[in-house]
Amino acid sequence: MRKVFIMCAVIFSSIASACSQKEDLKEHYDAQVSQMIQQAGIPFIELRFRSPEINYSVQCANPDFYDSVKIAEGTAIRQPAIMQAASLSKVVFSYIVMKAVQDGEIDLDTPLYKYTDIDRFKDKETAKKLTARMVLRHRSGLPNWSVAASSAEWPTSEITFKFPPDSCYDYSGEGFAFLQRAIEKIKGKDIETIAEEEVFNPLGMKNSSYAWRSDYDTLAVFGYTDDKCEGLRRHPRANVGYTLRTTAEDYAKFLDELLFGTTLNPEIKEMMFTPDTNKAIRYADGERPCDSSIFWGLGIGTENNANHGKVLWHWGDNDTFRALFILIPQEQSYLLYFTNSNHGHDIIDKMTALFFNDGQPFALSSWVNDETGEE
Repeated sequence: MRKVFIMCAVIFSSIASACSQKEDLKEHYDAQVSQMIQQAGIPFIELRFRSPEINYSVQCANPDFYDSVKIAEGTAIRQPAIMQAASLSKVVFSYIVMKAVQDGEIDLDTPLYKYTDIDRFKDKETAKKLTARMVLRHRSGLPNWSVAASSAEWPTSEITFKFPPDSCYDYSGEGFAFLQRAIEKIKGKDIETIAEEEVFNPLGMKNSSYAWRSDYDTLAVFGYTDDKCEGLRRHPRANVGYTLRTTAEDYAKFLDELLFGTTLNPEIKEMMFTPDTNKAIRYADGERPCDSSIFWGLGIGTENNANHGKVLWHWGDNDTFRALFILIPQEQSYLLYFTNSNHGHDIIDKMTALFFNDGQPFALSSWVNDETGEE
């Protein structure tokens, strides 16, 4: 009996020690994240980090913004705090497209004009060459947007090509909006209904929507340019390129599905994660050193990282809302954060150093932040 008692005591002591270590680690992460957003001038952040050993989450508000009505007007008080996902919207849509590929509803290499109209394109013969694969790889040759996507004139604006289709990488929300129309036509439903049926409801993403919801009137977080509050910046229509509103808790469920889920079969998932052989050179007027490590899969960025192997990632930039996820399949880990600030990407290097225990900056950081080519 004494041996049993001693063994139980040792097990209890080990559990208590493990709990203490987890509490210490959380306190360390909390302090570091708080310091990062204060130094960068970010009012609020929602963050999730997952690895086989760690499941960490935090919402952190910057005390430098407590001395005014900014916080009370929507920065972080009401829960759940609804954030703009910006271009992280595209990855959820890409998952929907790949599921449609799996179900035989769309073919990646069938010209999209066979699924939907090309009325807005100035050069209709060139538009007939566009395929879902070109759009998802950002090789459509289209501009990011024909005009501001939230403007009244955008739905009827004329679309012109910057480059011949499939000739080079060039990031385009306009291409994704075109593919959205094709998916809506194929399924006979609007994108919000499709997303609810195929992603949000199955994954329990109860606070996520491409379209504005009435509860967002009080739950949506305000955006900031430096220390200037820019308000809610509601978007007039659901657009898979940038209008997803969500929470870190919700979007982490989607990343869990990408990492561990079985809805997409392994072959389809491998197609999505396999990068194009062409580098994702972000600026046509000059290749930068970081471009040599960045490629694009089907709707998701990839990085060839010396320390971590293949990295899957995407960034979001709606001016006053900036977001990022970094997913490392072979390590079964990911980092996800949403901010309500134009400084949201200033913290990438500090984030990767903290959570991936890697002092070597990821190439994606320079790819996102460096417009001059100087590294």
